[in-house]
Amino acid sequence: MPQTKNKKVLVIGGAGYIGSVLVRRLLNERYKVVVLDNLLYDNIASLDDCMSDSSFSFIRGDFCDNDILDRVMDKVSDVVLLAALVGDPLCKKYPEETRRVNEEGSINLINRLGRYAPERFIFLSTCSNYGLRETGEPADEMAVLNPKSLYAETKVNVERYMIDNINDIGYSWTILRSATAFGLSFRMRFDLTVSQFTRELSLGRELLVYDENTWRPYCHVDDISEAVLKVLDAPEKKVSGEIFNVGSNSENYTKKNIVDIICSRLGEGKVRYEKGGRDPRNYKVAFDKIANILDVRLKQTVDRSVVELIDKIGAGHFIDIDNKRFYGNYFLDL
Repeated sequence: MPQTKNKKVLVIGGAGYIGSVLVRRLLNERYKVVVLDNLLYDNIASLDDCMSDSSFSFIRGDFCDNDILDRVMDKVSDVVLLAALVGDPLCKKYPEETRRVNEEGSINLINRLGRYAPERFIFLSTCSNYGLRETGEPADEMAVLNPKSLYAETKVNVERYMIDNINDIGYSWTILRSATAFGLSFRMRFDLTVSQFTRELSLGRELLVYDENTWRPYCHVDDISEAVLKVLDAPEKKVSGEIFNVGSNSENYTKKNIVDIICSRLGEGKVRYEKGGRDPRNYKVAFDKIANILDVRLKQTVDRSVVELIDKIGAGHFIDIDNKRFYGNYFLDL
């Protein structure tokens, strides 16, 4: 039997859309894993099959609580922060709580970890930080940040805090700016572009798309997890104090590109395009740095994921596909 690594990774937000996939990848790679999650979405089932693994433990709690942080940090070697209030609708609805969790909570965690000096701290940020690009050139990690939402603004503020205090933090950290996530997960979401569009068209509904020619980068949850693993395994000098965009150059798409991929797989689709949407973001992103430095070669594509999701929906895998738990971005009440 393969030997368990002498590494214990704390995944904050490990029961979520990305986290529930990452946790299993870590366990498969023989890491010990502890998850801290407040189960805001009542989503403990996303980790059901992990509970019997002797290398896994779960603690329910708020990462903004220092007493809980002190309790979970026992023998932890590395920390991955995924937890946040995510999505423009939710963040607009609860702006004060968004700042408390995403910004103040993250900065408090960064400072608190100074007591424990983890080998690695990975902060999951977002390519949404690039916001609206004045040119059509893809944004690399040195591009000007231009956040157009409260969610992205809080991520930018945490990034700036880390950069401004790089000499005082006292441990190795890495920022991963993830492209828009897609793909099947143990805590599935249907409030993200690829899954939302695929769901509506698969069910024969008319899909309303605003500003169809705006660009976004996309990245599968498996590949986001792969990027985290690469940072954990890399020599410290390659990743300490570094920022990496997470995605693939070939996975920059307009909304219409996404619709065309789905319709080509379904053979049909009712779509209505309109201008004047409330989301002004429009940006392509370059991912050469993570490929060149960490040799991250992402394996999943939007097209492949669309096929997989169409099959799952058609087979009735999501029998309650309209249940609000899949759409926390829009329906969550705090």
